[in-house]
Amino acid sequence: MHWKQTRIKFLALIFSTGMLVLGKVILFPNPDKPKINTFVFPEEIPLAKWQASVASPIKSLTKENPNLVAEKHYRYVKNDLPLDIEMRYLHNLYNVDIDAYIKQSFAIKSSAVMRQQEGVGYYGVGLDKQKAYLSTCINPRGNSTFTHTQFRNNRYKDISFDRIMPILQGQEALLDKRCLWVHLSIPLGNSSPEVAYQVLEQAWLSWYQWWQPRFPKP
Repeated sequence: MHWKQTRIKFLALIFSTGMLVLGKVILFPNPDKPKINTFVFPEEIPLAKWQASVASPIKSLTKENPNLVAEKHYRYVKNDLPLDIEMRYLHNLYNVDIDAYIKQSFAIKSSAVMRQQEGVGYYGVGLDKQKAYLSTCINPRGNSTFTHTQFRNNRYKDISFDRIMPILQGQEALLDKRCLWVHLSIPLGNSSPEVAYQVLEQAWLSWYQWWQPRFPKP
C-alpha cells in the first residue's frame, strides 16, 4: 500500500512537471533562443599518437553563418604527416546538414560518403584537392551526426528530468540545437583514399572521446 501511494505521488509529480513545461512552451515560446555563454576553444588538446604543432584562429564564418559562436584550427603531426582539425561551435541550428556545410564553406563539389562507428555515431569522408577529409557534428547529447534527420532525432534526448528547471527558467532551450562541427583533413600523398580514411577515423575516435564529455555548457 505504501508503494502504491508513493507511485501515485511520483506519477503526479511527473504529470505536473510535464504540464509546467508545456505551459512554458505555449505561453513563452522563446526558450529556443536562450543566451549562449561565451566559449573559447582550448589552446591545446591531446590527441593520441599525434604531436601537437600549432593552434590558431581560422577564417571567420560569422558573416556567412550568424550561428557561429567560436572557431579554432589545430594542427598535429605524426611521422611527418600533418593533420588539420577545424572546430566550429554553432548554435540555434535548424538544418544541420554537414555535407551542405562542407560544400558551402570549402567549395567542395562532390558529396561525402557517410559512415558510422558503433558507439560514436555518423560522419562523412571524402576527397578534395589531393586531401582526404572527415567531417561531422558532435551533439550535446547522443552520438555524432552527419544529416539533419540524425541531428533532429538526437534532440529527443534533450528532454530529460534534470533539464526541467533550466528550461522553465529560460536558461536552456527545450531542444538543444547546438553542434560542434569537426572537420579533419590530411594530404592524400601516395596513400589510397581508404588508407587515408582509416588514419582520419582513428584520429576522429580519439578526438570524439575527448570532446563528447566536454561539450560546452549552454
